[in-house]
Amino acid sequence: MRDTKTAEPRTMYKRVVLKLSGEVLRGTKGGDPIDGATLSEICAQVKEIHELGVQVCVVIGGGNIFRGLQGEKRGVDRTTGDYMGMLATVINGLALMDCLEKLGVNTRVQSAIPMNQIAEPFILRRAIRHLEKGRVVIFVAGTGNPYFSTDTTAALRASEMHADIIMKATKVDGIYDKDPKKHADAVKFDQITFIDALKQRLNVMDSTAFSLCMDNNVPILVFDLNDKHAIRKAISGEKIGTLVRN
Repeated sequence: MRDTKTAEPRTMYKRVVLKLSGEVLRGTKGGDPIDGATLSEICAQVKEIHELGVQVCVVIGGGNIFRGLQGEKRGVDRTTGDYMGMLATVINGLALMDCLEKLGVNTRVQSAIPMNQIAEPFILRRAIRHLEKGRVVIFVAGTGNPYFSTDTTAALRASEMHADIIMKATKVDGIYDKDPKKHADAVKFDQITFIDALKQRLNVMDSTAFSLCMDNNVPILVFDLNDKHAIRKAISGEKIGTLVRN
């Protein structure tokens, strides 16, 4: 059981959407699509904040297995490729579920595409009830529609679930005014508004996702997942990554 009486004063947020790209599951060596050690480290971070009483939703991408845009380059129809990418997110979501359950975290997977034998359908009220009962909810299969990214899924689910924040895990420690890998003088932002990020054409999320967050006043925290306690630090109010808000 979560200790909700003591958790609230220690955390900045009550309900979060954690956005993970499929690529983060590859690990640093970039071998198997799902690296076991990397998966365990990510799930340990989710467990850490879950035990603080935070309600956690996870939106996972599928780029480590298949990405729709990549399929188009190979001659696969874009719509078909996007559906293949959605199925890849289901594989990743089941891997997260299995790992979290082995760590003692009750988890439910909800899919935007019906596949009742392996996941629940996405039902908003049921998802909220799961969170209230202390379960982690993993959203897979994107929005169920082609031409929409998992960034957009995260923005949509965060808006629907009335999440306090989207926590976007990346391989960079925040948002910079230019690519820090190419420019030594790149400047990192600790905080920036949606409008300023748009004006400077900063690559935070795709335009659809970004607009949803701005219109529905859902802040985005972009941070580096390589720090093994990054999510807990952010939840506890430590300065980490870059916060984008109105």
